[in-house]
Amino acid sequence: MEAAQGDRIIIHGRTVGAADRHGEIIEVRGANGAPPYFVRFDDGHETILYPGGDFTIDRAVGGS
Repeated sequence: MEAAQGDRIIIHGRTVGAADRHGEIIEVRGANGAPPYFVRFDDGHETILYPGGDFTIDRAVGGS
């Protein structure tokens, strides 16, 4: 998986009724767009993230 700064990340809820989490990739810390990603979620929470199989990335306009 490759991502760029400014891309949006969506982590899908794993159980019935669990909400998706949405955030913005603030910094890509891996080589060539690879994880880990420093992410700021829409609720203000920030974390370093190695995404699993339950996520998608929406490319930023003009992103890679």
